[in-house]
Amino acid sequence: MELKKLREALRIDADAKPIRELNILLRQALSQQQDVVIENPRSRHNLGVALPAGGSVRFEGSVGYYCGGLNNGAVIEVAHNAGWGTGEGMARGMVRVRGHAGQSTGASLRGGTVVVEGNTGARAGVAQKGGVVVVGGQVGFLSGFMAQAGKLIVLGDAADGLGDSLYQGSIYVAGHIHGLGLDAVILEPPAAEIDEIESIIAELGFSLTPRAWKKVVAGQKLWYFDKREADTWLKV
Repeated sequence: MELKKLREALRIDADAKPIRELNILLRQALSQQQDVVIENPRSRHNLGVALPAGGSVRFEGSVGYYCGGLNNGAVIEVAHNAGWGTGEGMARGMVRVRGHAGQSTGASLRGGTVVVEGNTGARAGVAQKGGVVVVGGQVGFLSGFMAQAGKLIVLGDAADGLGDSLYQGSIYVAGHIHGLGLDAVILEPPAAEIDEIESIIAELGFSLTPRAWKKVVAGQKLWYFDKREADTWLKV
């Protein structure tokens, strides 16, 4: 999904509106197929929450926590950086951060795509239940923690604890993995899966330089409790 070109976009100064009123205006505009540009976001929290499909929103600056949370089809762009929980609980649509993002990017994602062109903090894709999270740089510790479905694609390095307590989500890392989490294992992805993830990142505008992709999945030891391996469960 490409970010739409902003033609005759409605421009709103975030300095002049409380967050609740601003989000109501955004929902009204998008329901009328209107693109919106938000000026002076100033890293405020909860911007662009629970937006419907119908248009695009560009935040001309940095945003705070939970930008794009509970998104239901809007295409959201953040010109600079984002705080915690970007795209949290999103059902569909896209959130794209041109800079870096804080921890828990794409937390509990159910559908759609979250893109961070820079680095993310800890727990990217935590409790992910679907959709795709793409990180152009590095991810912090415990990324992919308890992911149940969906894809986490990392073009850079991954910190310790990657894929801890993973269920059925899949993590693809092009860079160095500093350490795996509990019950996570590394596999060599099949050619068809490499083609799929490279198609995803190419569509998002990332370069297709040669990459040594690694796939991280669940070792399935935590899928069923075994009292003989109780020590493993105590580490969760």
